[in-house]
Amino acid sequence: MKKVILPVLTVLMVSPLFASAQTYFGNIGNLIKSIGTLVSYALPVVVGLALLAFFFGLLKFIFNGGDEEKRKESIQVMIYGVIALFVMVSVWGLVRFVGNSLGVNDQGGSLPVPTVQGLPQ
Repeated sequence: MKKVILPVLTVLMVSPLFASAQTYFGNIGNLIKSIGTLVSYALPVVVGLALLAFFFGLLKFIFNGGDEEKRKESIQVMIYGVIALFVMVSVWGLVRFVGNSLGVNDQGGSLPVPTVQGLPQ
C-alpha cells in the first residue's frame, strides 16, 4: 500500500507547478536573459584584465633585464595572460559558432554591418 501512496502524493504535490508552468518558466527565461546580459557586460572587462596581465608581465620583463629569476617570473605572467586570452576568445567563438549553427538569434551585443548607400549589398 505504501508503494502506491508515495507516487500519488508526489504527483499531487508537483501538479501545482504544472498548472502555473507558463509563469514559472517565464521567470526562468527572464533569469537566463539577465545572466546573459550580465555575462555580456563582464566579458570585455575580463578580456581587458587578461590583456593587462600580459602587458604587466611584459613591463616586468623589460624592467628586470638583469635578474634572470624575475625575468622567468615575468615570462610566466605573460604566458598566463596569453593563455587566458586564447581560452576566452576560443570559448566565445565556439559558443557563437554553435549558436549560429543551431539558429539561435543574438539578442544584442553585436553591431550591424556597416553599409554604403548607393552600393548594392
